[in-house]
Amino acid sequence: MRVKKAVVPAAGLGTRFLPATKAQPKEMLPLVDKPAIQYIVEEAAASGIQSLLIVTGRGKRAIEDHFDYAPELEAFLQAKGETKLAEGIRRVTELLSIHYVRQKEPKGLGHAVLCARDFVGEEFFAVMLGDDVIFADPPALRQLMAIHEETGGSVIAVMEVPKEEVSRYGIIAGEEVRPGLWRVESLVEKPSPSEAPSNLAVIGRYILSPKVFEILRETKPGRGGEIQLTDALNVLCRKEPLYAYAFKGKRFDVGEKLGYMMAQVEIALLHPEIGQAFREYLRKLCQNFSPPHEGFMPSP
Repeated sequence: MRVKKAVVPAAGLGTRFLPATKAQPKEMLPLVDKPAIQYIVEEAAASGIQSLLIVTGRGKRAIEDHFDYAPELEAFLQAKGETKLAEGIRRVTELLSIHYVRQKEPKGLGHAVLCARDFVGEEFFAVMLGDDVIFADPPALRQLMAIHEETGGSVIAVMEVPKEEVSRYGIIAGEEVRPGLWRVESLVEKPSPSEAPSNLAVIGRYILSPKVFEILRETKPGRGGEIQLTDALNVLCRKEPLYAYAFKGKRFDVGEKLGYMMAQVEIALLHPEIGQAFREYLRKLCQNFSPPHEGFMPSP
């Protein structure tokens, strides 16, 4: 029953962060001094995942390089006496076993998950979306794994969102089994507020049955002309038990500008090197903010 494999879809074009993502993967944008995708990989390792597949695309080679050995860099740091930094660089490469496959066309999240079919085989597996950076103890994925071990079914992470924001998410309808846990009866991808069956939004952590691959192969393109994972889960919940769990933790949507900047600020405030100085800077800035010079404005 223990989940050992995880899939991280990372083939998106990152259009919401252009021009920054024209020549670098969105997943490699830093949160202070660590790329966003490293938080996802670290969560997987901390949850007990042994093997992880990152689904990439053209122009994503930097992700592979980041998790590969860099002996020249390590030797350079060691020679400068930066032993702790060198050890940190090496630790990133040894978190768990990482594999890669390319999604050759941007056909949606469902298709990206389908690309992991050969890697997963016939066992339950995790899916972790890089846009959702979650800080939790125990890790959010480990919380879902515990529900899977208890129920034997697929599990998706959910959180309550304001009714006016339901159109940004997949939304579930279900029967509450106990506080914070629902048996899912149906899902709707990005409904209008009037169509939404609840305000319980699907967040980027899943424990899924291998049955989902069979369903994804038959799933037609849905909203946005893409193969939607939500549509496949809507079928899965009628064939097998599917549970939704309101995880405990703090989540940042780093796939959009505001969420990314909120994560930057909060991580910086807790950073051991810059936290105190950054807190003082923000205090002074909020007291008396003015543009650096007349006419200053970041380009859209």
